[in-house]
Amino acid sequence: MIKTILLNNRPKGKPIVSNFEFVTEDSELTISKGEILLEAAYVSVDPYLRGRMSDAKSYIPPFELNQPIQSGVVAKVVASKNEKFNTGDYVSGMLNWATQQISNGEGLNKVDGSKAPLSAYLGVLGMTGLTAYLGLTQIGKPKPGETIVVSGAAGAVGSVVGQIAKILGLRVIGIAGTDEKVEILKSKFGFDEGINYNTTKDMKAAIAEAAPNGVDIYFDNVGGPISDAVLFNINRFARIIICGAISVYNETEIPKSMSVQPFLVKNSALMQGFIVSNYADKFPEAIQKLSGWLTDGTLKYKETIVEGFDNIPNAFIDLFEGKNKGKMIVKI
Repeated sequence: MIKTILLNNRPKGKPIVSNFEFVTEDSELTISKGEILLEAAYVSVDPYLRGRMSDAKSYIPPFELNQPIQSGVVAKVVASKNEKFNTGDYVSGMLNWATQQISNGEGLNKVDGSKAPLSAYLGVLGMTGLTAYLGLTQIGKPKPGETIVVSGAAGAVGSVVGQIAKILGLRVIGIAGTDEKVEILKSKFGFDEGINYNTTKDMKAAIAEAAPNGVDIYFDNVGGPISDAVLFNINRFARIIICGAISVYNETEIPKSMSVQPFLVKNSALMQGFIVSNYADKFPEAIQKLSGWLTDGTLKYKETIVEGFDNIPNAFIDLFEGKNKGKMIVKI
């Protein structure tokens, strides 16, 4: 029995379960020469998938209706007629939300569960870690002694960004949505300060208090009013890294926000958006750094593991309610 999750209809506002359709096939998949049969082990759910559920033009094609949704998946090779892969290997790559599927092996990387938990290859040693490291180093160009603010700091990317910044000698301030998450930022990930945006009445003042010398780098995962408040505190030649904007992904109307141009002009500041594939040539360097820090215990990570294939849509929806601490992953 093979289960697959399709995009049933395009969400209007925050996704709901009825946007997804489960298809069950009572059949066996047969592979041909050059193919491998994969069985899903872990599935990554990520905020950027919400953009692919819309049909608006973007940096990556939208999901097609009545077709499988794809994301990062770690899968086991259960049968192989491809000389590059053996039965029992584990691989990671962009794959369908399906319990089993056939692949020709293109775009898949072998992963070693003896070196790190398999789920880590969807997080700190996968796209999450690459996004954090490359966004910070290539755009932020951090220098020891500078101050960085990270929004969505208790999430998958934000929690890694803050730790890398500490490793590189920065003062790190994280913004998150609960006191528990703020405590995790400081106790587990070594952030210097944390701000709970849900209980803080004046974010502009709170950031100024946490960063008395101003903000040199802002790693933005959320957009919206939180990011507006950071702009009031940026220093001359600040670098603003736009990784995501989860606060506005589900808006049904064009959000109203401040004009950023005056802040950028008067501070000679840089604001740059990016997608991690922009820096594909630097992936090996990034993986080497991340693996080293993970091995020696300098870099830590947190996961929210949801059990069961049928819970993939709910786990995805929970991202927009901040129910994850660190990387949200579904164990099949």
